[in-house]
Amino acid sequence: MTTAHSGSGDLSRSMELLWRGRETSGRGPRPGLTLEAIVDAAITLADREGLSALSMRRVAAELGVGTMSLYRYVPGKGELLDLMLDRVLEPGPTGTEPPPPEATENWRTVLEFTAVGSWRLYLAHPWLLQVNQTRPVLGPNALAGLDFILEGLSGLGLTDAERMAVIMTVDHYVTGTARTYVLQSVAARETGIGDEEFWAAQGPILGEIMESGRFPRLAELDPDSFSIGGPQALRFGLDPLLDGLERYIDARRRGERPAPELVVPGTDARDGDTHPATDRGPGGGEAAGNGAVGGEAAGNDAADTPPAPGPVDRGAETPGAPAEEASAIADGSGSGSGETPSSHR
Repeated sequence: MTTAHSGSGDLSRSMELLWRGRETSGRGPRPGLTLEAIVDAAITLADREGLSALSMRRVAAELGVGTMSLYRYVPGKGELLDLMLDRVLEPGPTGTEPPPPEATENWRTVLEFTAVGSWRLYLAHPWLLQVNQTRPVLGPNALAGLDFILEGLSGLGLTDAERMAVIMTVDHYVTGTARTYVLQSVAARETGIGDEEFWAAQGPILGEIMESGRFPRLAELDPDSFSIGGPQALRFGLDPLLDGLERYIDARRRGERPAPELVVPGTDARDGDTHPATDRGPGGGEAAGNGAVGGEAAGNDAADTPPAPGPVDRGAETPGAPAEEASAIADGSGSGSGETPSSHR
């Protein structure tokens, strides 16, 4: 399964495009082509065919232009991926929903809105779970989302490190749950083996094993035990998690619990001792695909990098066409695949 890494291209160029991408350069852009349209086309392609299909050549084909035309706007695939990651966090057709008034009532509604929004974003853009963002490239939408959550966690008597730890805790739960359900469809597409065929191939031997009495607790389980839907699984763990955080915050407010030692002086995220909790997802501070999921790197390969870097034209300010709509279950109301890969028998 393909894995890509944020920041795999020229970081300075990515930051320029993220924060100053609407500035025009001296060279005239191709009429009708904009940086926004290129990013939206790349998102549409990745949504439809997965991260393994992403290349400058394929994006150009989506837009009906020559491949070299794209390099006037973005240096290569690594920088394009950085733009995609921030673009899907922007409220609008290709990204997230803006928070309604009720989502900002208190810290719990902020975290719940963010968690559910992250789940929906993963359903709409499964390729996000294949991107290692442990070293995030921080664009305007990423920072806006993180700031939104930090505002919701203010005034609770928590230290800055505690607030970041709360964000990371919720993020890790949502991302882990989404990976179990969302990447199942990605695996089926990339291997060509559907879920029914996958489990049917294991059925004969597993049936004999269950009848042998070797694993009595597994053998006595109702088959429906493995049919927990994705949204149901998310809610099952999210409510107790928020309940626990509520008890923790109440104890901190009453002075019944001291602040924990979270920051280790002299450590660096690059050493694996701390985690840069600035990854974020929809509407807030969630990490979109935190950690690698195996496979080969999908950074700037030779076919997607021009012979020599040149000036980048940012194009006009008109937005490009929105990415194609997500699947019907993106509203979180549908069920999962019906099988949890880690527990199927």
